[in-house]
Amino acid sequence: MNLFQKSRKFLAALALVLVLTITTSCASATQAKQPTLPSAANSQPSYQLLERGSTVAGQDFGNWVVQTAKGLVNDAYVRDNNKLGVVISPQVRPNEVKDLSKSLVQGFHKNFPNQDLTVLMYAPDKKLILTAKYDVQSKQIQYQGA
Repeated sequence: MNLFQKSRKFLAALALVLVLTITTSCASATQAKQPTLPSAANSQPSYQLLERGSTVAGQDFGNWVVQTAKGLVNDAYVRDNNKLGVVISPQVRPNEVKDLSKSLVQGFHKNFPNQDLTVLMYAPDKKLILTAKYDVQSKQIQYQGA
């Protein structure tokens, strides 16, 4: 290995260390500025402070789900544009959860096509009650109770 190759590898390693150091320090600074969530002493949960998506499209879809659910959904979040979590309201009867999850899978698929999707249904106490998995190849939904 000649001197040029050694110096190139050294500079690449140095650049990597600098990038990691800068991104870590920037991430720490942005985390320090985030607002704190309300205390557990508050009897009414404050859903507006929760993040609805890990991407802009996910955030928009999560907001749309909550706004159009007409009180059936208390909260929704989208992660990686293929996983939707939904906290249902007490108004949803146990026999309606599967139908609601099917509707959510269909809307989710229209917004995020060509990929396998998962919809996680949570009770108002935030315990997982149903998982619906959509397989894009078979176009089938498989349900799994918690």
